[in-house]
Amino acid sequence: MTRKHILHMLTPLRHMSPFDVNMALDAGFDAVIPYTGVSLGEVTGLVQDAIFSRPPDAGADTGIFIAGKDALLALDMLEAARKAMVPPFRISVFADPAGSFTTAAAMVAKVEKAMDTHFQRSLRGTRMAIFGATGVVGFCAAVIAAREGAEVTLVGHDGLRRVKDIADAVRSRFEVEVAAADGSTEAGKRAQLDAAEVILSAAKAGVQVISQAQLQAAGGLLIAADVNAVPPAGVEGLPVNADAEPLKEAGGVGIGPLAIGNVKYKVESGLFKRMIESTKAVTFDFQDAFSLAREKAR
Repeated sequence: MTRKHILHMLTPLRHMSPFDVNMALDAGFDAVIPYTGVSLGEVTGLVQDAIFSRPPDAGADTGIFIAGKDALLALDMLEAARKAMVPPFRISVFADPAGSFTTAAAMVAKVEKAMDTHFQRSLRGTRMAIFGATGVVGFCAAVIAAREGAEVTLVGHDGLRRVKDIADAVRSRFEVEVAAADGSTEAGKRAQLDAAEVILSAAKAGVQVISQAQLQAAGGLLIAADVNAVPPAGVEGLPVNADAEPLKEAGGVGIGPLAIGNVKYKVESGLFKRMIESTKAVTFDFQDAFSLAREKAR
């Protein structure tokens, strides 16, 4: 008997992302069921309802997807889902809140590839400034890049307090070192641009973070990458489809949101397909997303 591939999608928000629903169905799940307004404390019950409704050998045909817009909460929910398993009853779990794990993985993987191709360097020791660092994509990119040895600075558009709290959370949770800086003034922003070799723009859609004049003044810039596909661009003058192409008058190369998005799409779809195709239960988080992004960015 061929069992249906069923994906239960959990989010603490009022709505499940249509993007993720489409991605899961297009990847091959037979049924996708959203659960909204889910609290951390409810994860165990939902997971155990799912595992006990099918025999142990059907565990690989059942999946949990964790969404939302909070990276740390998503990781806590993923851990709660892991602990809810009662061997031999296990099911697969994939966390990707607001697409941030797969997007950040794609962004860092594209930067890593460009560093190797154009500058014969790795991320280790690279000075990286992340603008839009209070969002989930910036947060996840910081963790991934810092784990690869980059010297990461989170730049706060509204002052130091929020990015300092985030930097503290990254250090505490992941045991990697990241710095925080105030980018709320022109002088503060220029100081970070001057110091950075790599700039990541991860602010919300439709917000310009770095002007062309600011970009041109960044003396040691190697790479600027932007995930914002909604005009205006996060990095002014960076084409949406730029794929490690020279930045006009600014030096270095630029990576636009469509180049990053192409890898992000392949990573999210690829992890969904791995859930479906696996013969045993699997668990995926941002590190798994980065491993696959490295393959797709080649």
